[in-house]
Amino acid sequence: MTITKENTKEIAGRSIFRSPRVSCVTCSLSELCLPRGLKKENLDKLDYIIKNSPPIAKGNHLYLPGDDFKSLFAIRTGSVKVYVLDKNGEEQIIGFYFPGEVIGFDAINKEKYICYAIALETLSYCKLPFEKMSLICAEIPEFQDQMFRLLSDEISTEHDLILTLSKRTADEKLAIFIMSLSNRFAKLGYSSTVFNLPMSRQEIGNYLGLAVETVSRVFTKFKRTELLDVDKKILSIKDKDALHALCGYNK
Repeated sequence: MTITKENTKEIAGRSIFRSPRVSCVTCSLSELCLPRGLKKENLDKLDYIIKNSPPIAKGNHLYLPGDDFKSLFAIRTGSVKVYVLDKNGEEQIIGFYFPGEVIGFDAINKEKYICYAIALETLSYCKLPFEKMSLICAEIPEFQDQMFRLLSDEISTEHDLILTLSKRTADEKLAIFIMSLSNRFAKLGYSSTVFNLPMSRQEIGNYLGLAVETVSRVFTKFKRTELLDVDKKILSIKDKDALHALCGYNK
């Protein structure tokens, strides 16, 4: 089954298998990770360098710190957790990434991946070989502009994380996290009020700087006050305006 904006039968964020070969011309996510309005001949050029790879199973790594940087990765289906280990070997989550998003930008400077990237569910993706991208950017200036936009989005996400963790209550942090996911799934053409949470409560707490008990307590509070409902990993937003108000700034 191919993901399309018209497909309303699947919960946002749930993994869907595709055929092994998906071209840029037919991919329903091309408008998210590629510039709009590309001519077919330019899409064909991108197809020549962008490599589809076999899906990887939940719990497997896409790359590890120290691996040579060769490619950026555009997520087609599934989701990815990116994290580092501190000096004590404790995991610190940097972010969660979903279809249409590109990861690996932080490896460009040192030419080595500096984080772990692990599949939270069955993952399909495209490789964007970095050594060939400069040639493509020279031939297709719009593609270079798109790479800059994606990099800018990555920086904005980091800034949002700093704002999220700075002087915020637990309620505000979780509200911001949920609304951020809501907006990202809406961008994919999915429901902004009902979506899958591929990450655990512990992983959410790690990302937001909260104890897992605190995350569970706030979720329970939000359910009791009818802001949202959670059935296993499916989250349903009941009062979007109230959650948005808790964020304290426009998301």
